[in-house]
Amino acid sequence: MKTNMGTLDKIIRVVVALTAAALVYYDVVQGVYSYVLLTITAIFLFTSLIGFCPLYGIFGINTCSVNRRGS
Repeated sequence: MKTNMGTLDKIIRVVVALTAAALVYYDVVQGVYSYVLLTITAIFLFTSLIGFCPLYGIFGINTCSVNRRGS
């Protein structure tokens, strides 16, 4: 599993996840929508930590700016 997420992408995902978590915490979003939002938050945080997004792999997207000499 190669890294396919760049630093900016990771930061954006963490900010979005923290914002979504705050919306649920402060009861702006309630009910079933809060569970959906928390699931998306967990996915965003997990993919940010490991640096790999399965959807990016499927669609061939790579935001990682790793120098690929010799590849």
